[in-house]
Amino acid sequence: MKRGFYTIMTAQFFSSLADNALFVVAIELLRTHGAPEWQSAALVPLFALFYVVLAPFVGAYADAHPKGRVMFISNAIKIVGCLLMLGGTHPLLAYTLVGLGAAAYSPAKYGILTELLPPSQLVKANGWIEGLTIASIILGVLFGGQLVGPGMSSLLASTDMAGMVGIGHVAEAAVAVLAGIYVVAAAFNLRIPLTGVTPRPMPRNPLALLPDFWRCNNRLWRDRLGQISLATTTLFWGVSGNLRYIVLAWAGAALGYSTTQASSLVGVVALGTAVGAVLASLRMRLDHATRVIPLGIGMGMLVILMNFIDNVWVAAPFLVLLGGLGGFLVVPMNALLQHRGHNLMGAGRSIAVQNFNEQACILGLGFLYSLATGFGLSAFAAITCFGLLVAGMMWAIALWYRHNVRRHPHELRRLLTIARRDDLHG
Repeated sequence: MKRGFYTIMTAQFFSSLADNALFVVAIELLRTHGAPEWQSAALVPLFALFYVVLAPFVGAYADAHPKGRVMFISNAIKIVGCLLMLGGTHPLLAYTLVGLGAAAYSPAKYGILTELLPPSQLVKANGWIEGLTIASIILGVLFGGQLVGPGMSSLLASTDMAGMVGIGHVAEAAVAVLAGIYVVAAAFNLRIPLTGVTPRPMPRNPLALLPDFWRCNNRLWRDRLGQISLATTTLFWGVSGNLRYIVLAWAGAALGYSTTQASSLVGVVALGTAVGAVLASLRMRLDHATRVIPLGIGMGMLVILMNFIDNVWVAAPFLVLLGGLGGFLVVPMNALLQHRGHNLMGAGRSIAVQNFNEQACILGLGFLYSLATGFGLSAFAAITCFGLLVAGMMWAIALWYRHNVRRHPHELRRLLTIARRDDLHG
């Protein structure tokens, strides 16, 4: 691997670590200020907002500039979000701005790999990216929980961190620490080498990008295999994106956990997802990807079973199983989606469409959960509704696929044959 690749990886790790830690710290900051519970739940969809709104544009913006510079600007936006949070701006608004930085960061992070590395190293490079991303999720959530925990509170007090930055709460001091981590990530971004690829200028009228984006979106949804894999991965990431907060809320209600204690259980789910993803990568073939659809129904039912757990020794292996099912589900379906997207429209446009749909699902499910919480629905009742929705949607996707098999058997057989051929020779 080229040296620049490891610089990209280091910058990505620190940026993602801070993203996930900031989520936990923002929840604690809202609770410290006595905000209603629905505002904490709203952090998830608001972070996804700009992923959805800017989906047709961020890819083209990343292609129009050196991607290391785009990543630096993105982390600078995240730093501004942290400073606004420290300056008294409502945490929901400041966290939404951090989401803007993350939305701009994503296409540059993946796009620079194709510019820097030869095709023979792309699979290995993406494996490193995904592995470090999962590690940053686990460590970031745990780090955020520790930052607002009693141990770190004493440490911050002993170093007079709160006094140095002129803030009065430990959660605010934690935000200042995370702003420093974003600065570290931005410093690594400045060391990313130029790849020598000529930037592709954006059109004078950015709205000209919309028709092409919607054509690609519609094309993937009309494909007999693409629509199934896209629906499944969209629902999975919609669930996973909100599961971080659901686990925090459930741990507080069922186990009486603080934010610090509950954050460790979120890390357990991510660990299970990593194990499931590895197992799927070893055992599943591309043309067998649709066989994992029933696991999505199982995920929904497991979410409901969370209501009956009140012991951490049962909760930990249960959450590993829940995460493991998700990891085993998403890896083959994501591979199938990337395969169909590459064949239909190219990898870049396919990733943009995928991000749009997945983040829109996070946005929709997050606002639904936040709304239910705002109307006084208990954590247990909200979890039940969420689980039933997931199981029902996955059951509908299974029926959709069976309908395609009955009505379009020759087309599906042809597409699966292509997938099998590419899997064996790719």
